[in-house]
Amino acid sequence: MKKPLFFFSILTILLISCQSAPTQEEATEVESPQWVSLFNGEDLDGWLIRIAGKPFGENFGNTFRVEDGMLKIRYDEYGSFDEQFGALYYNRPFTNYRLKAEYRFVGETAPGAPSWGFRDSGVQYHGQDPRNMPIEQQFPVCLEYNLHGGNGTDERPDGQICAIGMTIEIDGHPNESFCTDPTIKRTFHGDQWVTLEIDVQDDQIRHFVNGEEILAFSNPALDPNHEIAKTLIRDGNTAVHSGFVSLQSNSHPIDFRKIEIMEY
Repeated sequence: MKKPLFFFSILTILLISCQSAPTQEEATEVESPQWVSLFNGEDLDGWLIRIAGKPFGENFGNTFRVEDGMLKIRYDEYGSFDEQFGALYYNRPFTNYRLKAEYRFVGETAPGAPSWGFRDSGVQYHGQDPRNMPIEQQFPVCLEYNLHGGNGTDERPDGQICAIGMTIEIDGHPNESFCTDPTIKRTFHGDQWVTLEIDVQDDQIRHFVNGEEILAFSNPALDPNHEIAKTLIRDGNTAVHSGFVSLQSNSHPIDFRKIEIMEY
């Protein structure tokens, strides 16, 4: 009389296990990375402000503001720009991810801007912690997706890679200049919205514009010849695998209406 009871118990356990175990499709769905918004469209919650020469956290001249559901970078309260470069940093670092943002250039370059400031900005990533930067430091050690807007006539490709205190490899060779043009060149004139994407998977990085891959490179590393970058090297290891994402304030007004990330 004990055997039937034993087999009945085993059968019950198996049935419960089958019912509770997730299917392969369910497991895949749970593990699949999802887009997450970094900007809530209402305020600067989750972001850190840093402007060269100003105390950390001071939003000098109301540079970074949220209006009409957009994150706007403006200089109308500056008087003169005077090399007061800054950035708005998300408050934690990222490692493997795909970052996507929609932006547009608007208005006129700020008085006192550098000659290259016309419709120039950038999304910085793999950046150093802004809380540890000296007050006079203008730019973080980082990689930068350089944002360029056209002047209505000339070609001015979007999506350069600029390596600030870093080195990279393109087609297996070290970069030869501070900024490197994308392989596929696209220029956007006027105040049109443009979508940038940055895909980071271990030491492989790709830039996209409006869904088109325009540049690929690899192996970001701290440059031991750079005055600030060399102070960030630990135990001789120069490889860079993660860092902060930030939006530059470079002297030309710019709007962002979507900023999303999908972590791998």
